[in-house]
Amino acid sequence: MSGTFYGLGVGPGPGGLLPVAALEMLRTADLIYTPRSRVSPASVALAALDGLAFPRERVREVEFLMDGDDARLGEHYAALAREIAAHQRAGRHVAYLTIGDAMTYSTLGYLVAALAREAPELPRRILPGVTSYAAAAARTGFSLGEGKERVLILPCPDDMAALRADILSHDVVVLMKVGRRMPDVLALLAELDILEHCALAHRLGLDGEVVLPSLSPAADSPMGRREQPPLDGRLGYLSVLLIRRHPPRRFL
Repeated sequence: MSGTFYGLGVGPGPGGLLPVAALEMLRTADLIYTPRSRVSPASVALAALDGLAFPRERVREVEFLMDGDDARLGEHYAALAREIAAHQRAGRHVAYLTIGDAMTYSTLGYLVAALAREAPELPRRILPGVTSYAAAAARTGFSLGEGKERVLILPCPDDMAALRADILSHDVVVLMKVGRRMPDVLALLAELDILEHCALAHRLGLDGEVVLPSLSPAADSPMGRREQPPLDGRLGYLSVLLIRRHPPRRFL
């Protein structure tokens, strides 16, 4: 009997957001692959599981590539797919962790495609997780859509004119992968005079977490105005911006 491959979304950070089904698979898997960025000392996906009991001796960290070179990416995930398929053929159940949701802007998508090419006959199961923007909306009280509002989810473009057009043509924009563009994005939001009803979440549930229900310096928040951190490129990694073009409707 061949083993099954499980792709697990572990949530954006807090261990309590891991779905029950994913935790069950995690505890029964023979091998657990967890991706780690070259620039990170440890796996963020593994850190999201702090406090949860599962067989950590079965964990294998694997470095993932996101350098924009399609050929290198293809080779990397093809090699990983061959390794995982060999374990499956030996009867082992293999789990692969990814932060946030399993198939939303996730490296897991590359691996699933590589496995489908390498071993289409072997069983695969993908379990969804909580997206970073869903967790950010819950933490900040930000409505991701009211009535028939148009919502756009996108990685931050380099061209601020393109981002301006996206914001002006949608009611809500979820902006991911902001990175070093954070100062330019904030300048655009200030120019559009919508900072007050935009929110930010950075490294949810992890060390260095920052949660701002409003980006307006004058807005009341639990952090207080003077304690608000500098909103620069350092907050771009593992951050999500929730942008609302108009204030939310108030019925009371």
